[in-house]
Amino acid sequence: MVNKKVLVLGGKGFIGRHAVASLTALGCDVTVGTRSPKNDKRQDTVKVSQPSITEEQHLLHRATTADEWLETAQQYDAVLNCVGILRQRIGESYEAVHHLAPMAIAAACQRAGTRFVHVSALGLSANAKSRFLSSKHRGEEAISSSGSDWIIAKISLLDGEGGYGATWLRGVAKLPLFIIPTSAKGKIAALTADDAGMALSQLCVGSEQTLQLAENRVFELGGEQPLGFEAYIRGLRLRHTDKRAWCVPIPGTLARLGAHICDVLHFSPFSFGHWELLCRDNIPKPNRLKELLGREPTRVV
Repeated sequence: MVNKKVLVLGGKGFIGRHAVASLTALGCDVTVGTRSPKNDKRQDTVKVSQPSITEEQHLLHRATTADEWLETAQQYDAVLNCVGILRQRIGESYEAVHHLAPMAIAAACQRAGTRFVHVSALGLSANAKSRFLSSKHRGEEAISSSGSDWIIAKISLLDGEGGYGATWLRGVAKLPLFIIPTSAKGKIAALTADDAGMALSQLCVGSEQTLQLAENRVFELGGEQPLGFEAYIRGLRLRHTDKRAWCVPIPGTLARLGAHICDVLHFSPFSFGHWELLCRDNIPKPNRLKELLGREPTRVV
């Protein structure tokens, strides 16, 4: 068993809950960082009520300097950041949550001698037109130049109970008809949230030698079966029925317009950023998930 103190920011979110469960199973003393301690009424699939888990409030959009994070960083062996926002809200910007706050945490961890594990996504680019994606890319660049004991986990599409996007895609897969943008030519390598949580826990507690951090501090994580988006939806459908569904292609420009409308209305997990990601491959190269799990990744479809 591992006896380390770990702060999981976003520990009540989809990825965070699974990381908390895995860290607890390893024997870690876990603190869940959340915007509303003890007041979250969601029915979490992964419970965080074990005696070894405490909660405290952390609002990344309001804490964007290293000084604001230093005292916190000094209390832990590792800080795991699972926080991300799909869409901006009043007072909560992409720049603050995805770039400035992670940069500040990394700087604080550097001063405190604390490991900082940051959850990001595959397919980011400085040239991305989506601010959701470009802000995440700036956050990665800031962390990697911080001089801290940093690790960036770039994760592919996640599947599992309780995830906003995962639940939506499972619902789409059950329909007799679904829509695919003609621009969605990229492949994805979906992984389960359980596997992601286990991998992140290893990144928090593993030694530099075990994780081979001297060679590479970026861990690209995904499943072992790259699929196009249509094939992925059909694979999800086969979990429920062997009846074939109709796939209706629509022009990429129309899908892009729909993504912008979804962003304005805050409707569904489909966003302009996800439209961009669908246009190119989001496959880990190399895939380091098996390296962290010590086994083959769980098959999604």
